[in-house]
Amino acid sequence: MYLPAGHFVPYRSSRLHYYSWGTGPRILFAFHGYGESAASFDFIGDALDPEFTLIAIDLPFHGYTEWKEGLSFSPEQLYEVMQKIAPTTSPWRLFGYSMGGRIALQLLENHPDSFDHLILLAPDGLKVNFLYWIATRTSAGNRLFRWTMRRPGWLFFVLRFCNALHLVNPSIYKFAVHYIDDRPVRQDLYIRWTTMRQFRPDLGAVAAIIRRHQIPVSLVYGRYDRIIRWETAEKFRHRGIDDHCQLIILDTGHQLLRPQFLSDLLPLLSG
Repeated sequence: MYLPAGHFVPYRSSRLHYYSWGTGPRILFAFHGYGESAASFDFIGDALDPEFTLIAIDLPFHGYTEWKEGLSFSPEQLYEVMQKIAPTTSPWRLFGYSMGGRIALQLLENHPDSFDHLILLAPDGLKVNFLYWIATRTSAGNRLFRWTMRRPGWLFFVLRFCNALHLVNPSIYKFAVHYIDDRPVRQDLYIRWTTMRQFRPDLGAVAAIIRRHQIPVSLVYGRYDRIIRWETAEKFRHRGIDDHCQLIILDTGHQLLRPQFLSDLLPLLSG
């Protein structure tokens, strides 16, 4: 994979890293999934319509971004960074994968006049994750989360017990074990989840914005995704945005941001 030269944008005491592909006047901001980076969009940037410029930002504690503002990153801080990178060129398009989908939804809610298209791949944020809410939005839950990431023995026991009794989907079990079986991975999980806790879109408000501004929305899911199910998209579309929202289901799992799906994604991004 050949990447363009990366760039840094200063923000307070930090530096956020991003890649940019193309020189077209229409800006497409892209946000990666958990544990990934802006480099994930390289195969798209190389093939995008020349009318567009694709800008992908490394989120805090991902990629090359140097975040020194503590374990907190707000939608307004991200929007300020976007304005620094692409001043006076909105409306922009938003493209988000997994965790990046939740970020895109929050940006649209906060700044509806700044965006004219929304493309989401297996987006987090269309369903409230109760455990995530407890772990990041309550002080007691966050303390328990931090303690558990340091001493995960009890959680391993519960997961294995539930798996033995077939009370948890095998894919979910493997996914959970992956993120708690390694100490550095657990530490990253606590830091990243806590830092991104302010991105919590109000789906009713987002749907109202889509209707009012007639914003086209494309939702792409994997048919066999056991992490983020495509059924959540159907519920979102039934919030009165059917006329503005298309749902595409591909024969794959959660890993949608891959070159083999380029022919499916390009028409959505540049259409």
